[in-house]
Amino acid sequence: MEQESGRRRYNSLRRVAQAHQTRAEIADAARRLFIAQGWAATTVRDVAREAGVSVPTVYAAYQNKPGLVRALADAADLSAGLPQMIDELEGTSEPRAHLAAMAGYDRRVYERAGDLIALIREAGRTEPELAELYVQARREADQTRVQVFSSWPRGTLRHGLDVPVAVDIYAALCNIDVYTTLTVERSWSPDRIEEWWGLALARELLSHPE
Repeated sequence: MEQESGRRRYNSLRRVAQAHQTRAEIADAARRLFIAQGWAATTVRDVAREAGVSVPTVYAAYQNKPGLVRALADAADLSAGLPQMIDELEGTSEPRAHLAAMAGYDRRVYERAGDLIALIREAGRTEPELAELYVQARREADQTRVQVFSSWPRGTLRHGLDVPVAVDIYAALCNIDVYTTLTVERSWSPDRIEEWWGLALARELLSHPE
């Protein structure tokens, strides 16, 4: 009887694992199709066919197309090492190290999910839910920078700068358009961009950049 109970328990775990695997396969299929043929041209039926599941299974897992994109965006944060950036920010009080940690995270996001970010921004022109998702992501990024810059001692920011302007300068330097220009048009490596961002941010924001 005990052995049978254990078997039932592991069967339950197996079902959970299979459900996670199905969700992952649906998400992978959706990303491939969204990038290959665009947001508007991709239907839930297309995603289901690509993933090898039924249409109701897609709806049960993600509700709708915007739900799929939200899940992909959440996964991009984790794959880019959001917990890593938080650990790096908490592990030091050195402003240059803070800037390097944030630039490193941005580089990883754009490297691994730049196509998804472009998709969300473009689809947001016709899909209010995705437009809000894009704005929300930018707002959350700004909030992180406000929190970090506000933690620095008085006099850390370059003369004449306040926190809101420092956040604007950061956003002007470290964004998907700059990353794309440098990688696609100028053949920069992601490593080089991350290094340059760290140095440029220090020069532009800190009273003592060296």
